[in-house]
Amino acid sequence: MKILARQLTLDLYNCDTNRLGNVDEIKNILSGVVGSEPRLTSDFIDANHCSIIGAFAEGHIALHVYKELRYVAADIFTCVDSEDSEELAKAIRKFFRPDKIKSTFLKRGDFGLEREIKPKIKVRVAPLRKVKNAGAKVVKKLVRRGK
Repeated sequence: MKILARQLTLDLYNCDTNRLGNVDEIKNILSGVVGSEPRLTSDFIDANHCSIIGAFAEGHIALHVYKELRYVAADIFTCVDSEDSEELAKAIRKFFRPDKIKSTFLKRGDFGLEREIKPKIKVRVAPLRKVKNAGAKVVKKLVRRGK
């Protein structure tokens, strides 16, 4: 069964703080992948929350950047069967350099069986974060043994 559209959502945790505040640079990265067509608009909700939204012929992209939380939520929606959404996701991941990424892929307009509607979710943790987490667990166990 042919699907109408695809949606990729990204949750980026513990992003590089130097990259979160520069809205113009974020817009340039997005335009570099999708081209000059998307009309990117940005709006500051408050001092620590900015939204960037862009519409183009084959879909749209929406980013919410939370500077204080070091968190970025991205939605990439495409109406055509192409690799543009994955290229855009790679550019976003490369730019923000998060420690942890949660991505969810949805097939929109899939009129197949109801049991096939379940989204596919992937979680990826940066190698350095794994080392830090393992080190913290070892320290906790050593402290408990020392008591």
